[in-house]
Amino acid sequence: MKITTKINLMTTAWLMCILIAINAVVLFSFMKITVNMEQETVLQKADSIIKEINILDPPQQTIEKLNPFLTNHSFIRIVQPGPKILSQAANDKHLAEIGAKFSDKVSTQRRVMHEKEGEEQVLIVRVPIHDKQKVIGTLEIGERLLGLEVRKDILLSILITCTVLAAILSLFGGVILSNIIIRPITNMVKTMEDIEQSGIPKKIVMQKKAKDDLQNMADTFNRMIMRLEDNIEKQKQFISDASHEIKTPLTVIKSYANLLRRRGMQNKEITDEAIDSILSEATRIQKMTENFLDLANTENENALDIKQVHITALCQSILKQLKGAYKREILLHYKDSQTVILADELKIKQVIIILLDNAIKYSMEKIDVFIEGYEEHAVIRVRDSGIGIPADELKKIFERFYRVDKARSRETGGTGLGLAIAKNIVIQHKGEINISSEEGKGTEVEVILPLIHPADPNQES
Repeated sequence: MKITTKINLMTTAWLMCILIAINAVVLFSFMKITVNMEQETVLQKADSIIKEINILDPPQQTIEKLNPFLTNHSFIRIVQPGPKILSQAANDKHLAEIGAKFSDKVSTQRRVMHEKEGEEQVLIVRVPIHDKQKVIGTLEIGERLLGLEVRKDILLSILITCTVLAAILSLFGGVILSNIIIRPITNMVKTMEDIEQSGIPKKIVMQKKAKDDLQNMADTFNRMIMRLEDNIEKQKQFISDASHEIKTPLTVIKSYANLLRRRGMQNKEITDEAIDSILSEATRIQKMTENFLDLANTENENALDIKQVHITALCQSILKQLKGAYKREILLHYKDSQTVILADELKIKQVIIILLDNAIKYSMEKIDVFIEGYEEHAVIRVRDSGIGIPADELKKIFERFYRVDKARSRETGGTGLGLAIAKNIVIQHKGEINISSEEGKGTEVEVILPLIHPADPNQES
């Protein structure tokens, strides 16, 4: 069943329930008010009759006094305990056949008489007659409520007609309303089907902007499509860049391999040169592949192994290793040796190594590392006095495969993926990474990491 049909049927059914409930209240109220008005009239008549008659008078004399109070199709009688009819005036033989009842308190009764012409409502009122605070009889008045059943049937017919008409209008209105409501959803479904068939992401076009849930859903879908398009574009760019980067070393390897095949192994100088070049390019491809895996791992947002990390001790350990390997002067500056963050130690170590590796490659003088602790975050700054980065290229520095000095990067074995990997890791830790540089004077990279990491299932308390 279509959702439009469900909405239509449900709204119509709900409207019918409401109308039936309202109709029942209207009908009940009509009957109650009408009968109460008749009852008040009869009670007033009963008071007048009690003032006119004397129960001790002869029955015939009492009947003569009751006759003027008769209305069409009614009876008036005096009832004594037993019950015993003392006197009765009536102009409707069917009403006169109704059994008498003695009552020592005011009471009313409504009953239905079934006749050939149909049903008729009868109202019977009983009022006690007192003598010296003693009930000596009951004045019983019965009247046909002429036309009440007819008026009730007319009212019932009107209510039923209105209910049926409302149901029909509700069905037509429901179709129109559901189409208006469902049209955006239909557009969304059609867009999704087009995406499924063509494989090309496309946005949902809303004809009218409305601040409702459907608009929010369309906006969310469009944001998702934008993200998918961005990811697809990044994927294409990644494949293009990777293909371009791998093409050069493969060309070099192929060229030297062909050289060896043509000239053989007789020329030792050429052979050594070819072997060294092939090894160098193969090593470069291996390193590039490792960087690809690191980049993919950080972009997939894999779960972090969160624990307490003493950032100062971690930096001291890294600097000790790099000083021994590169024989470079790297100075660590800090005020608090107990600065602790909640992070994945191996990933943060990878970020610091990437920053120091860049500083070592692009500068020849000392490198300074600063650690600063604040109330909510820790700051790691790596500063060098190297070649620097032109101002117009700072915005591109975190792009994959981007290198400021491409020729020098190839000499040092750079792939242009390091800073992209570092940025992804920092973002995984809900941190920030900023870079400032002046060409010919040096570069400073700042990493800001929160001291209190957001709740994580792997986080240590």
